[in-house]
Amino acid sequence: MPHLTLEYSANLADGESISRLCNTLAESLAAQRDQEKSVYPIGGIRVRALPCEHYCIADGRADAAFLHANLKIAAGRSGAIKKATGDALFETIKQHFANEFETCGLALSLEINEFSEAGTWKHNNLHARLKAQ
Repeated sequence: MPHLTLEYSANLADGESISRLCNTLAESLAAQRDQEKSVYPIGGIRVRALPCEHYCIADGRADAAFLHANLKIAAGRSGAIKKATGDALFETIKQHFANEFETCGLALSLEINEFSEAGTWKHNNLHARLKAQ
């Protein structure tokens, strides 16, 4: 795990742009290191994007848009690791939407949530498949 979910107003970007962002964010998660060791196992990385067709932003103007990113990670990583991850992801998001930020009302946000392993169930063969390559 990390699982990153993007919710965004449908007026923000087309599917191709969002797909590129998902790939870039996944690469950013895979690149996170702690003393040369990978922070997040590649087989656990998930990035998904959900367009919101119905929304109202601020005063309801049509040129306002938003993207909210929610990263869920297992508990136990240091504050420094969480900050580095958040900084890298948020910078990627800001760069991706730099043009939109200059031309329309845009709210970008990111939060990181830790969860307890005691409350999760998993059935995943991706780690083993990646080791076999």
